[in-house]
Amino acid sequence: MKRVLLVGVGVLITVAGVIFTLQGLGAIGGSAMSGVTFWAVAGPVIALAGLAMVAIGLRRRLAS
Repeated sequence: MKRVLLVGVGVLITVAGVIFTLQGLGAIGGSAMSGVTFWAVAGPVIALAGLAMVAIGLRRRLAS
């Protein structure tokens, strides 16, 4: 159950990071984050953290 939660949260964080990146690049408008360089840089970092969580959750799942 803990592994499933880790993978699920990791996926959500990854999606949020991708959205932040797209907003920072101006591909998604209508937000205070649109066109702001900080989010174009922070988004991929957040997405990578989410992918790391997913990888850890899947690795533990496959190992057991």
